[in-house]
Amino acid sequence: MSRARWTAMLFAFVVALLGFAVPAAHAGDTPQWHRLTPPLSTPWTADVSPSNALPEYPRPQLTRQKWQNLNGVWEFAKAGPGDAAPVGRALPERILVPYPVESALSGIMRHETQMWYRRGFQVPRDWRIGRGQRLLLHFQAVDYEATVIVNGRTVAHHTGGYDSFTVDVTDALTTGRDQELIVGVTDPNDQGGQPLGKQRSPGDGIFYTPTSGIWQTVWMEPVTPAHIDRLDIVPDVASGSVTVTAQVGGPVRQHVEVIARDHGTVVGHAGGDANQPLKLGIRNPHLWSPDDPFLYDLQVRLSGGDEAGSYFGLRSIGVGRTADGRERMLLNGKFVMQIGPLDQGFWPDGIYTAPTDAALKSDLEQEKALGFNMVRKHIKVEPDRWYYYADKLGLMVWQDMPAMKDDVEPGPAARVNFESELHRMIDQHRSFPSIVTWVPFNEGWGDYEVGRIADEVKAWDPSRLVDAESGVNCCRSEPDSGRGDLYDDHTYTGPGSPVQSGTRAAVDGEYGGLGLKVDGHQFDPSGSFAYEMEPDSATLTRRYAELQQRLKLVAQRCGVSAGVYTQTTDVEKEVNGFLTYDRQVKKMDFAAVRAANLDVINGVTGAAHAGPVVASGTPGIDGIAAYPFDENAGTVAKDVVGGHDATLVGGASWTAGESGSALATNGSGQFADTGAALLDTEGSYSVAAWVKFTAPGDGFQTVVSQDGGDHSAFYLQYSGADHRLAFSVVGARALAPAAPEANRWYHLVGVRDAVSGTLKLYVDGQLAATRSVCLGEAATGHTVIGRGQYGGNPVDYVDGAVDQVHLYDRALSDAEVSTLYSSGR
Repeated sequence: MSRARWTAMLFAFVVALLGFAVPAAHAGDTPQWHRLTPPLSTPWTADVSPSNALPEYPRPQLTRQKWQNLNGVWEFAKAGPGDAAPVGRALPERILVPYPVESALSGIMRHETQMWYRRGFQVPRDWRIGRGQRLLLHFQAVDYEATVIVNGRTVAHHTGGYDSFTVDVTDALTTGRDQELIVGVTDPNDQGGQPLGKQRSPGDGIFYTPTSGIWQTVWMEPVTPAHIDRLDIVPDVASGSVTVTAQVGGPVRQHVEVIARDHGTVVGHAGGDANQPLKLGIRNPHLWSPDDPFLYDLQVRLSGGDEAGSYFGLRSIGVGRTADGRERMLLNGKFVMQIGPLDQGFWPDGIYTAPTDAALKSDLEQEKALGFNMVRKHIKVEPDRWYYYADKLGLMVWQDMPAMKDDVEPGPAARVNFESELHRMIDQHRSFPSIVTWVPFNEGWGDYEVGRIADEVKAWDPSRLVDAESGVNCCRSEPDSGRGDLYDDHTYTGPGSPVQSGTRAAVDGEYGGLGLKVDGHQFDPSGSFAYEMEPDSATLTRRYAELQQRLKLVAQRCGVSAGVYTQTTDVEKEVNGFLTYDRQVKKMDFAAVRAANLDVINGVTGAAHAGPVVASGTPGIDGIAAYPFDENAGTVAKDVVGGHDATLVGGASWTAGESGSALATNGSGQFADTGAALLDTEGSYSVAAWVKFTAPGDGFQTVVSQDGGDHSAFYLQYSGADHRLAFSVVGARALAPAAPEANRWYHLVGVRDAVSGTLKLYVDGQLAATRSVCLGEAATGHTVIGRGQYGGNPVDYVDGAVDQVHLYDRALSDAEVSTLYSSGR
């Protein structure tokens, strides 16, 4: 073959990939796409090319024979406000669709707020477009506002970064072979008020690199004028049936025929009008579950000639009472303990877009191999093929709605848009059997009217559970609305021990976050962090097993139905994954993790368990240790009851007390150390103290605590996050109703009652707050006065004075607290 002919053939191949005609005379000037170098490379990075840009069929729940993928190399350019569409005009750069513009795989690797995409396409002649067939152009996801122009004609404008949209472009086609497609995109990212999940510019901490532009597959297909737009499939295990509604567009009323098959054998059949529910009874129904993810095939035909394939699973999800009297999550009428990872779906090479279909599937395969039966898809919506693989592999999915910005109160327009996008997310995913729970809000990020939204989600889809606010105990969350099907607690390191009550199931929606830095596999070595960092893989694995044993105990004794561990992979600066961010290194012993997970699933059955055995404790109001701080000199504070004298540390000194003298600390490294673990923090106990704060502000100040391995088992404190006095454990605070005054003495008593599973805070002899916390946490470190512990470090030093500290190995009664306060001790 001659060199000239080889060059011509190569150029023709490039033109085919680019999708638009380029005059041969200018072939040498044609810009090329180049894969750029990502911060980390995954096992699939090198597989990405113009001929392998997610070529798989993108819509597994509504399949047709004829279709064409439009992924590949497109022209690209930065745009400015008011720029005219580049109709008939070549653009200067090349981008690989569908990878976000910020990603290395796109070939651009920078953020743009406004941008243009351009390519040409040809419609196969045998599709007979305009002769009884229409041409649909599909965008699986574009972030955020997209304008679609075909042959100079604007055919669509779409707002929303997580839902697919379809355009009938038939009337915009020309009679020639070559057609021009232009997409204009605007994405304000975190400067707008739209749902954006964890995207931030720039990414930092628990927020990550943004995604802009086309980030899921673009494709086209021919259809009849009357055609199926969507299939809504709702299983009914109780009756052994499935209801199918064919959402049909087009001008003519259509008759629908629906056929269900089990490996080719017809097991159900129904017919009727389009856009109406059709119920199919299924012979010998075979239920879907994580242990047996059985799927039926579905064939749907219209009288007008359209035909589509699909599938479904028969399963039910609900809340019901188990033998222990708790309300728990039920799958197919039976309690199944749900455990899974927080799955954020970020990639170092493709950001929001997995580099290949195999990569997309791999995360789910790893989760299944680890023994999980559930996964929480965290404030991101994935391509349809991700849910298809969850259906096939047998992983229940909790689907979050991508949050609005966490630190901005959404205005009226933002709320209307949020609810529109939420509704579309549910509509477009309601037929995946793996999805069992909708999660509209997370930790208060952009939340509003949580109860109303939860009720509306339940009305939109009554076949699934609703988690009104994941992490309702945390961060910026509104007070618990009491709505939805779940009470969801977040505790790091945790897991938390929420008490199931009422008609809702209790779940640990996030816990864990154990970290390990792996050299050569960190996104930002200088900024890597975790909630609890471990020195090596063996320690990390051991600590994970300990957390799972704690989860098992919490589930058995407290009625918790599920636990979500943070997280599947490291994500940018977070290094708390089972896998590194590049998916190259397993950070734990996966066999040991699987064994720990299966032990929880199999060991929590909903059977009745005996309550805790709690000793009666030492009678009287003297307690087991008492520190009057009346020495007024020296570096030792006498324990006048138990003999565990406390040592003043860091220059702590003396001042006038509520009675006599008191411990004085300056908020910076000063405290008193009793030298021992004086309380059994898994049982009942009480702590009391007089305290005066110099300046209660935004910081925490802890009056009495007891050190654990990573954090204090309890904190009698001032909470700077709430500007309230508090009796706290990690993940829960019993808060006084009003802010304290500076330079005023307060008498605080914290009571932990292991029998009732509560924390109580008393202020000046009166009960100020009660909080349910089912289990205490073991802590064998020293009991200390004037600071707390978190992340393995001393924190929350008191700036002020502490007097008359008492410790008790039992829960004090209301009357005893009142007596203690009145005595001035």
